[in-house]
Amino acid sequence: MKIGTFEIEHLSEGIFEAFEDGTFRKVDSGTITGSNEDGYGKNLTAKIGIDPILIKTGKQNILVDTGLGWGLDAKSSYVNTSNLKTNLDIFGLNPEDITHVVLTHLHFDHAGGSTYVDKSTSTQPTMSYANYFVQKKEWAYALQQIGQEQLQKGGHYDLDEFYKLAADEKLVFVVDAHFELVPGIELIRTGGHTPGHQIVKIQSEGDTAYILGDLVPSEDHLNHYAMKQMDVEPLQSKKAKTLLLRQAYEENAVLLFYHSIHTKAGRLLKDVDRKYVLEDVK
Repeated sequence: MKIGTFEIEHLSEGIFEAFEDGTFRKVDSGTITGSNEDGYGKNLTAKIGIDPILIKTGKQNILVDTGLGWGLDAKSSYVNTSNLKTNLDIFGLNPEDITHVVLTHLHFDHAGGSTYVDKSTSTQPTMSYANYFVQKKEWAYALQQIGQEQLQKGGHYDLDEFYKLAADEKLVFVVDAHFELVPGIELIRTGGHTPGHQIVKIQSEGDTAYILGDLVPSEDHLNHYAMKQMDVEPLQSKKAKTLLLRQAYEENAVLLFYHSIHTKAGRLLKDVDRKYVLEDVK
C-alpha cells in the first residue's frame, strides 16, 4: 500500500485465540467465519489477527509493534509460527534493516517480538540497529503492574527481557503527546487503553493514514465500544476514539488495524444510517 511516497505493509503473524489471562493459542484460519463473532465478546476471549506494520520511507524502515515473537527464541516450541524474521524476508529485509521501532504500548501481544533469547541464553534486541520508541507514561505504568494482580482484563505485561533493552539504552522514552519520529510520521499519545498508549499518524504528498494500535483494534470496533473491561481509562479511550474517527473521516485517511482478521485497512465512509463503513484500499 502507498501513502504518498511511503510504502506500508502488514506483517501477519497469523490468527490467534486470545484469553482473559493474557495467553494466546494459534488458530487454523480455515475455521474463521465472516461474522463479527470473531471480535472481542462478552466472555473476553477473542479470535484476533496479530499484524505488526512496516513503513518504508525510502530512507528509513520503521516497524510499528513487534507481535508475539513466537519462533524467535533459540529453544522456542513455536518454530512453525510466523515471526518478524520470516515476515520481513518476504519484503527483502532483515531485522538489522529496521531503523526505528514504535511500540503503541507494552502488552505482550504488541511487544513480545522486541527481543529474543539466543543460543547462549542471552537476551538480544530483535532489531539490533533500531531504537525502540515508547511513551514514558507507558513504561512507568507497566513497571507498576509487575508483581501485582493485573486488573485489566486481557492486558498482560511481561517485561523480563525489556530490562535488557532499557539497560542497553535501546528504549527511547517519549514524553510529548505529539512527537515527530521522522518527517511525515507523528506519534500521538491517546491514553485510554493504557495510560501511555500511542498511535501513529502518517502524512505524505496529501495522503494521510493512522495506525491505531488498540484504540480501534479492528474494523468491528468502528461503531461500538466493546473495550470497557479491556481499557484502563474507558472514558478517555472513548473520547480519543470518537475524535480520531471524526478527524480520519474528514481527512479521508486510511485506517490500519493491528487485530483485524478480515479487513486490515480501509478509508471511512458513512452509510445511510450515518454509521462508519470501510472502503477497501489497495
